[in-house]
Amino acid sequence: MGRTCAWRLVDRPGDEMSIQFSAPTLTTERLTLRPIGLGDFDKFAMFLASSRSTGMGGPYATREAWGIFCHEVALWPMCGHGGLAIDLQATGECVGIVEINDGPLYPERELGWQVYEEHEGNGYITEASRTFLDWAFNEVRLSTLVSYIDPDNMRSVAVAERLGGTLDLSAPKQDPDDLVYRYVPRDRRSSPARP
Repeated sequence: MGRTCAWRLVDRPGDEMSIQFSAPTLTTERLTLRPIGLGDFDKFAMFLASSRSTGMGGPYATREAWGIFCHEVALWPMCGHGGLAIDLQATGECVGIVEINDGPLYPERELGWQVYEEHEGNGYITEASRTFLDWAFNEVRLSTLVSYIDPDNMRSVAVAERLGGTLDLSAPKQDPDDLVYRYVPRDRRSSPARP
């Protein structure tokens, strides 16, 4: 089946993705992954304006942050995946974003994440990303995802490895210096997947 995003139709054997027109709500023991809303923008923009966004091309001005924020939401009707806000079940506080990026700026579909500084080090990103990966592989039937990671971002490298990602030296890169970690469904981890 061909790729379902309108910007580029490419045959990807084993990729039987179907478009889901609205973002799901997923839960873990501690977290709720939910559709992003306008109320999430201020924290997102603060993250993107900070030095913490350097590994993803930042810091960004408010106008650029708005474009990235809208990308998270717009992917859902176009591609059947996008960004989800990560809330603590205990308090309802948003602690970050997890996303499956797509489009002409990404050589492959990318699993990405941002955790807000005051919540770093609690395992929220690993927990949210693992749940989102399982959803992508089991519900959307994606055959592979990658994460593009700045080589200086050792925390994200550790997350990718905890998620079962393997360094793929032959994968196309978003930025020439990126490390590319590849994820495949658990039942296919013994053999590398290619898009």
